[in-house]
Amino acid sequence: MPSEQIQWFPGHMAKTRRLIRENLTAVDLVIEMLDARIPFSSKNPEIGKWIGEKPVVTVLSKAAMADPAVSALWVQSYRQRGKTAVLLDCLTGEGMEGLTREIANLTSERRERYDQKGMTGRRMRAMIVGIPNVGKSSLINRIAGNRSAKVENRPGVTMQKQWVPTSAGVDLLDMPGVLWPKFEDPTVGENLAITGAIRDVILDAERIAYALIGRLRRLYPDALSVRYRLGDPEQYRNLADWELAEYIGRKRGLLVSGGEVDLERTARLLIEEFRSLKIGRITLERPETVRGGEKEPERDV
Repeated sequence: MPSEQIQWFPGHMAKTRRLIRENLTAVDLVIEMLDARIPFSSKNPEIGKWIGEKPVVTVLSKAAMADPAVSALWVQSYRQRGKTAVLLDCLTGEGMEGLTREIANLTSERRERYDQKGMTGRRMRAMIVGIPNVGKSSLINRIAGNRSAKVENRPGVTMQKQWVPTSAGVDLLDMPGVLWPKFEDPTVGENLAITGAIRDVILDAERIAYALIGRLRRLYPDALSVRYRLGDPEQYRNLADWELAEYIGRKRGLLVSGGEVDLERTARLLIEEFRSLKIGRITLERPETVRGGEKEPERDV
């Protein structure tokens, strides 16, 4: 896999940064959403610099798509650093009680100050931030109990801020999803592409699929073998990632004229089956394999 930096310049990044800074004084806390399948890669290193000392609750979204055992390790990693990560799946609602409880904990002192000033009952305000397609709008709709925010399974749908009142006594401000200017570590860009945070037209599908194959071979060899009937992983240990993808394509009958494997169709099959959980509940990162389990907010990008 090439080692060059992956460049990404979303046109609305500057606008989102400005929106966050302009509205930060109007909120009581920030809800930062990460993808539970890639908690490290989905953490925008710029966000920490933008929100400063504002209270933050971290949500590991799409938890039902991630490996539960590895998710537990991520929650433990946050706890060891004196922070809290809430596992949440917006489609099933699993984890919502934990999130509302954590919001109440983080805003308790502020509520007391409001009470002392005679502002009893003042509604709390929370800003939701995260990368594209991480589930911000889905979270708002789950808390609000309706479809107040537009939701689609593709990045970049929310393009302007939205205030949404909820029955939980918290008004939510949805921010457009934003990525940072470049990925110095190509692994980060590949993980974002695999999970769909980057539009599929940005990176070559074959490159994404080969990266996915490499991760599955290392982290979930049995799940890979079972799904594609590959037999003992030792039998193809010496194959390159692209060669294994070609082998899978041939077994699936994805051929073009002349009997050659259609590598693009094979690549799209692998990506789609990962995203649709046909391979299983997969987490592509472990806290012990990244720096401290979290990006440092001071990192220059």
